[in-house]
Amino acid sequence: MKNTLFTMLLLALPFLIYSQEKSQTGIPNVQIQNLDFTHFNTGDIENDGNPIIISFWATWCSPCKRELNTIAEVYEDWQDETGVKLIAISIDDTRNINKVAPYVNGQAWDYEVYIDPNSDFRRAMNVNNVPHTFLLDGSGKIVYQHNAYSPGDEEKLYELVKKLANGEAISH
Repeated sequence: MKNTLFTMLLLALPFLIYSQEKSQTGIPNVQIQNLDFTHFNTGDIENDGNPIIISFWATWCSPCKRELNTIAEVYEDWQDETGVKLIAISIDDTRNINKVAPYVNGQAWDYEVYIDPNSDFRRAMNVNNVPHTFLLDGSGKIVYQHNAYSPGDEEKLYELVKKLANGEAISH
């Protein structure tokens, strides 16, 4: 009996530790970097109770860039209408990390852009392929996620953002 209890505690320990590492917003606390390579903790992501979009992307990913560029065209309207904030997380590794800032600056995105060169945040969020987009409600809870990009996906995402901004629940 003692061995069984001990084994159960050992198996549960990683889950207990992981749950304590979650931020108040429901996403993991992980150190990533700003475009100037200073550190930023993902647990500090917030948007004053408004929806947040977190988009994982890479400079080598054409669908990622198409999605973020398409949203960039309407992002100011989205913000005005819903208060949404989009945060783009580059998963470019150390070989490509220096390509991120020039690409972003050339696009003139009005997003917060961060770099996850060691893929710590990517792993913590269970992102296997990019683009991978998460939608968080005003309390920071993940209410929707989508992997890949096809033209029109941004319209569905915006409909969900509007529902959240209006206080409606999202059903999967």
